[in-house]
Amino acid sequence: MKNSLIALALAAALPFTASAAENLSYNYAEADYAKTDIDAFKADGWGVKGSYGFLPNFHAFGEYSRQEIDNTNIKLDQWKIGAGYNVEIAPTTDFVARVAYQKRDQKHGLDFNGYSAEAGIRTAFGAHAEVYGMVGYEDFSKKHGINPEGQWYGRLGGQVKLNQNWGLNGELKMNRDGDKEYTVGPRFSW
Repeated sequence: MKNSLIALALAAALPFTASAAENLSYNYAEADYAKTDIDAFKADGWGVKGSYGFLPNFHAFGEYSRQEIDNTNIKLDQWKIGAGYNVEIAPTTDFVARVAYQKRDQKHGLDFNGYSAEAGIRTAFGAHAEVYGMVGYEDFSKKHGINPEGQWYGRLGGQVKLNQNWGLNGELKMNRDGDKEYTVGPRFSW
């Protein structure tokens, strides 16, 4: 009976463990300052991000940001929800692949639904720093006679870890047209 209870406890804990390279966590919540710099407009505001590791090698993630376009009162909401796969390729490095459903809403009838897919690596440098680089593709559906082009993009980011749970994360996302999105903010990992 005792062995059965131990086996049951281990089986129940399985969904709460995720396999990742040393010093990398897929369980985190983050608050950000967000800035977008596109030829047509500039905007800034705030955002939140989160990720939760489940089963070995899988994680779910979500992101939301609200920015106001400079010199206007137009708000731009962006959100994304998806799932990812991570596998250790070196003691402190993971290969990561992610897919997501995403939406952009400019609050004046111009909202676009789309998807993104990306792949790259995350590497920890000891217990106090990590970097990541991803290459991805995103596309949005045609709406209101507007057909946004699909875009290839790159994402570079890093985190300075203040202790086991708290860090400061920064990220730059840039597409081939030179459009840039920046985020920076505190991250709580567990």
